[in-house]
Parts: sequence; C-alpha cells; structure tokens
Amino acid sequence: MTRLSIAACLGEDFLAQALHREHRHVPGALDVAGLMTWDDLNQILAGHRLEPPRMRLSRDGETLLVGGYTAPVATRRHTVWHRLHPAELHARLKEGASLALDSVDELHPPLARLAEAIERELRTRVQANLYASWTSTEGFGVHWDDHDTVIVQLDGAKRWRIYGTTRPFPLYRDIEDPGEAPTEPIADLVLWPGDVLYVPRGVWHAVSADQGTRSLHVTCGLQTHTATDLMTWVSEQLLTHEDWRRDLPLLAASDVQADAVDGIRKRLAELLDDPTLIARYRAAMDGQAAGRMVPSLPYIDGVPVDGSLRVRLTTARAVLDVGEDMVTLSAAGTVYEFAPKAEAVLRPLVDGRTVDLATLADTADLALEDVAALVQELVAGQAATVGSLL
Repeated sequence: MTRLSIAACLGEDFLAQALHREHRHVPGALDVAGLMTWDDLNQILAGHRLEPPRMRLSRDGETLLVGGYTAPVATRRHTVWHRLHPAELHARLKEGASLALDSVDELHPPLARLAEAIERELRTRVQANLYASWTSTEGFGVHWDDHDTVIVQLDGAKRWRIYGTTRPFPLYRDIEDPGEAPTEPIADLVLWPGDVLYVPRGVWHAVSADQGTRSLHVTCGLQTHTATDLMTWVSEQLLTHEDWRRDLPLLAASDVQADAVDGIRKRLAELLDDPTLIARYRAAMDGQAAGRMVPSLPYIDGVPVDGSLRVRLTTARAVLDVGEDMVTLSAAGTVYEFAPKAEAVLRPLVDGRTVDLATLADTADLALEDVAALVQELVAGQAATVGSLL
C-alpha cells in the first residue's frame, strides 16, 4: 500500500465539509492490494486464541453463543479456552452470521499502518475492526456508533443503508436516548473493493452482503473528542492554582460559597480566553498518545551501534517542536529535549518513516553511536522500536 492520505481519498473538502458532519462515499478511492486477504484472516484465526468479544459472530443484531462455533479445551493447568471449530464456524457463517474481529490492527501490520496513517492525519486514536459476511442477513441490525468511522472495502461487496440521525452527536455515556431509528434511508450504497465510506457518529445504518457475493471490510473507528473532554483537560491544567485544589466550602454561608464560585469562574475564564486552547489540547493529546507499543528484542541492553538496524516510532501522533537552541519531541507520554542537530534524525520518524541508523546518521551528519544513543532514549520511553525487518 502506498502512503495514504485519507483526506485525499475522501475529497479535498473532506476536512472542511464532511468531517463530523455528513457521510461520504468515494468509489475506488484506495488501492487495497496487500492490506488484508482471506488467507491473512485464516492465519490470524488459526494462530491466536481470540476469545469473545475480541472475535465474535453476530446475526440479526444478536451475538451468537461461543459454543456454537468453538470447542472448549481444558489445559493441564486447569484453564479453559475455546478452540475454533472450522466446520461449525463455516456452518454458522453459511446460516447468516457475520464475523467480527476487533483491534485487527494489533494483529496484522498492514492494517496497523492503515490505522496509523489515519491517526497521523486526523490526529486521534484509531482502532481497526474487521468484518466478514456471506449472506443478506444483517449481522448487527439498524444501529449507530458512538464514534466516527472510516470503512474500507477489502473484498467482495457490502450494501450500506444510511438513515441519518435522531440525536446529533450522541455519546457512549449520554443523558438522553436517541430514540427509534428512521424507517427510510437517505442513502443506499454498495461498496466494492477499494471503496471508502465515512460515517459520522450517531448516523443510523444497516449493513448486509446481499449482492450475491461474500464481503470483507475493515472499519477504522476514530476516538471522539468533545467539549467535555476539553474541560476535563482544562480542569487538570487548573490544578496548578491553589484555589482550584482547595476544598469546596460545602458547609459555609451562602456568601462564602458565592465568593468561591466567583474565584473558580475567574480562573476558568482566564484559561478559556486563550484562542489557542483547542490547539494546545490537541498537542497535549498527541504527545500523550501511547500508540502501538512494540518491544525491541533482542536488544535488551540498549540499541547497538549497527547502521543496518532500522527504527520507527511506535506512535503516529508525535509532536516535534523546533526552537533556536533546542528540539523538543513529545511522544508516547514523554517529552524529550535534544540539540538542534537532532531534528534531522527525528523529522523522518515523526513523518512516519522507517529508517536505518546509518541513513539517519548521514542525513544529520552525526556519528552513528550518537544516533544509536538518541534512539535508545526513545526506545527506553516506548516511543520507538528497532529491528532488522520493520
């Protein structure tokens, strides 16, 4: 898969006109060769113990009992796990069940790269779930999701009926139910391999493989950021002020309570008066994003001075700030400070590239041992991983 710009796939005006606003379908937007095949799925199912709800079957909006397609296995240590029974799995799928595999980006590197490419551009955490189905029976019924989704059709065809919203921007934890789904769709779409569909949260939809062919697609769910999340972060910033840490005067006279509220309001107003507040929040969330942690075995004693060793960041949302006297990298919850020459080492990594140490040393005009030492700092902070075949 070539380097992906999800915004480019969905149109030049996607960020300004569609993101968080309306669904968008773009046929043939993405080359899906090498992303995920049926053989890849077979190997994942055969090589991992995927207990529900990580891997599950659903039909008509109901999750099937795991005993219908697995056999229990008791180990000599008296633990029980469910071994997949291929013949029973085939039977359930033929009867109309859909297969769902959550967080497939943690199991299949090409889909991890897809998720990271979307994260890098849309600046939010992405989880990729895989769905496979063979019949016109709907696996999940008419439903809505509490997060935006980017869907990529990998094989076959899938019909999507979009019904619109009944409650704008519903949340997982909300104070009001969205009510009943609309009865008439506002769009009736069929996705073929390479098609990309964006669906905002709260949009009712139903999905079925009713085109006479099987279907395999991946849904990339985008973490939601709301004003509530912003205010949670703001309240943490206010802990630097003593009056924001002080106990509330719950038992004091009303005038004392009023003064306390007035002080809280003034502190909060000072912070909310900053026009860069949302940008600061985004940078903070990016720097804290853990990404996909990857060990760097066998190098437990440090990164060796080996020019052929390759390195990449474990997070797609690292923030690089370049000053006159210092370069600051915020990645995976840690802030690193380096000399200005380190920018040439860090820039390709922040851009999502996987680079060998020798190339980084040549680009930055630094000694190989200095580059290895810098990378070791990142590996120690879980912000980078090294290996020979990354």
